Amino acid sequence: MSKQHPIIAITGSSGAGTSTVRVAMEHIFRRDGINAITVEGDSFHRYDRLEMQQQVEQALQEGRHLSHFGPEGNLFDRLEALFMEYSEHGTGLRRYYLHDPEEAKLYSQEPGFFTPWTQLPLGTDLLFYEGLHGGVVTDKVNVARYVDLLIGVVPIVNLEWIQKIHRDTAERGYSPEAVTDTILRRMHDYTHYIVPQFSRTDINFQRVPTVDTSNPFAARDIPTLDESFVVIRFREPRKTQPDFTYLLHMIHDSFMSRRNTVVVPGGKMGFAMELILQPLIEQLIRREY
Repeated sequence: MSKQHPIIAITGSSGAGTSTVRVAMEHIFRRDGINAITVEGDSFHRYDRLEMQQQVEQALQEGRHLSHFGPEGNLFDRLEALFMEYSEHGTGLRRYYLHDPEEAKLYSQEPGFFTPWTQLPLGTDLLFYEGLHGGVVTDKVNVARYVDLLIGVVPIVNLEWIQKIHRDTAERGYSPEAVTDTILRRMHDYTHYIVPQFSRTDINFQRVPTVDTSNPFAARDIPTLDESFVVIRFREPRKTQPDFTYLLHMIHDSFMSRRNTVVVPGGKMGFAMELILQPLIEQLIRREY
C-alpha cells in the first residue's frame, strides 16, 4: 500500500459486471478532477487468443488445469511488479489486450493479440485496476498487499454464468456449448484463485436476482437490475467507516441485514457505489485513508 501512489482494484469473475463499477468510478474521477490511470486485467494474460486455444488443448490432453483464472494462464508476477512499482514510484509497465476489431484498429493490429509493453506516464493521482486478479495471492506472489482499496463484484454464481453465456455468445461469437465448456473447464481455478479474493476485499457488491436462475444454461435472458437486490458487505467497517444511517436515508427501500451489510434495490447499485466509494477515494487522494 502507498499513500503517495494509491491503487484501487476492482476484482470480479468474467461476466460478473465489473463494468458497472468502472462507470461509477469514471463518474467520481470526472467530478473530482482525478487523474487516474486505468489498467485492464486482460492485459496480464499469458497467451494471446490463438496461443490460448492451443495451450488449452494441450493441457486437456495432459490432464492439467489451464484457464484465464489460474497462474498458468496469467502473468501474476508482472501484475505484482506493476503494483509494486506504481506504489513506490507512480509508474510501471502495462499493455493492452485487443478484444475486437474496433480496438485492434486503433493499434493497426489484429484482434486477439497484445500491444507492446509501455511505461505508464508519471504524474497520475492513482492507479485503477479492473480485472480478475486485483486481490490474488499465491505461494509465489501477493498482489493484494499493494492495493489500498480492494472492491469485489460478485453476483451469485448462477447469475454470473448467465451473464457470461449471454455476453460471449452475443458479443464474441461463441456457441453456448463452447461457453459452457469453458465454465466447467476453469472451475478448479475459479475456486482456488478467484473465490478466495473475496475474503480480502474491503467492500463486496453481490447481486442477487429475485427471479428463478436455477438452470443458468437454459436461461433465455439476463435478470435485470430491477429484478435484483445488491448485498453490500464491508469487511472491516472501522477501516472504511461507512455511514450506514446516511446510506439508508439516501437509498430508498434499503435495509441492513447484518451489522456490516447493507442491502439495496438492484436499480440503485451504481448510485450506491458512488455514495460509498467517492469519500473513500477522496480520502486516498488527500492521503488520509
